[in-house]
Amino acid sequence: MPNSRGGHFKAVVLGVSTGGVAALKFILGALPPDFPIPVLIVTHITPDSDDSLAVLLDTLSAIRIKEADEMEAITSGTVYLAPANYHLLVEREHLLALSIDPPVNFARPSVDVLFESAAEVYGPALIGVIMTGAGNDGSNGLLKIKNRGGMTIVQDPADAKMDDMPRSALHVVKADHVVCLKEIPALLMRLIQRKP
Repeated sequence: MPNSRGGHFKAVVLGVSTGGVAALKFILGALPPDFPIPVLIVTHITPDSDDSLAVLLDTLSAIRIKEADEMEAITSGTVYLAPANYHLLVEREHLLALSIDPPVNFARPSVDVLFESAAEVYGPALIGVIMTGAGNDGSNGLLKIKNRGGMTIVQDPADAKMDDMPRSALHVVKADHVVCLKEIPALLMRLIQRKP
């Protein structure tokens, strides 16, 4: 089912680690209040973190930003952050699920876990974004998004505060777009407004 703007994308998933707070402030702060599809985010945070990052980002953004809750229905125009120490997954009924399964790529929440579950549900209607970070979390998930027909975006490693995650992703996936951080919000808007 197309979204209200005529495009065919139904969700964005985004993975980030080291340098991610500044990157998220920029991207989420640049999205308009009527951004029409949900955004699901995994950022590597310490296990004892509270929801202060979501609260901070919400104050800086025109769109609603919150921590994801177990079995919460995914709503268009809302940004969901994985809580500390929980994997974030997308269920078939477009519900969010939280898991305390073991870390993946030394991380919980793991970008791969979110990306792979979202790719199963959304298929070609999904946009996956990998940005600044250490390690290789997210590379396999981005490949799954690509293989299921979704759109893949990677921050240019030369533009990233920590280039491990973008470089790893580009080693595994021929991304549809490799762009600087400042270009990502406008790119997302163009993609979701474009007719299939």
